[in-house]
Amino acid sequence: MRLLVVEDEITLNKTIVDGLLDEGYLVDSVENLADAEYFIEIRHYDLIIVDWMLSDGSGLGIAKTVKSRFGKTAVVILSARDDKQSILDAFDVGIDDYITKPFDFDIFIAKIRARLRFGGSNCIAIDDLIIDTDDEKVTLNDKEIELKGKPFEVLSHLARHRDQIVSKEQLLDSIWEEPELVTPNVIEVAINQIRQKMDKPLGISTIDTVRRRGYRFCYNSKDDDELD
Repeated sequence: MRLLVVEDEITLNKTIVDGLLDEGYLVDSVENLADAEYFIEIRHYDLIIVDWMLSDGSGLGIAKTVKSRFGKTAVVILSARDDKQSILDAFDVGIDDYITKPFDFDIFIAKIRARLRFGGSNCIAIDDLIIDTDDEKVTLNDKEIELKGKPFEVLSHLARHRDQIVSKEQLLDSIWEEPELVTPNVIEVAINQIRQKMDKPLGISTIDTVRRRGYRFCYNSKDDDELD
């Protein structure tokens, strides 16, 4: 599972990240809203931990955006505000939990662990196509398709962002841990494997190549503009 920490207190940010890494989670961390917005656009997160008051604005804004766009992503607000109205205002935007500072770190980790354990399903359902990111399984009309590893992650990322054109650079940055060490042709290899495993044998189309711009998930799409 991948988590994002948005906290501008550098020492606290590092403490949280180190504790989550010790729990075995993949963790990205930033110190402002601008960087958080960038990461949310290119990566899927199971849970986001965001401080209410950041140097460039309120964490409630990004919490509201995440809950409206990615309903299955849990959002936990950190704040020194412990008055009733502030807590109610935070929950009104749709957050999943509210943790006041200072907090006991063991309890904090237990809350995050519980929130992830009892969170919503990470299945992407598009008509009769189901992409289960928890079990790394793809099914079409209840028939399982053998697709694992990076091709599965590429398919999942494109499906989550199916209203967007995703560039090779965005796919590399989102999926590969060290994107600078691989060449963009690994994306082409993954796309080709998806087409070999799904499109050709099943007679469907899942991913379109958009000239000079990247790729777009197209299963059940009728929009063919600008496509090869």
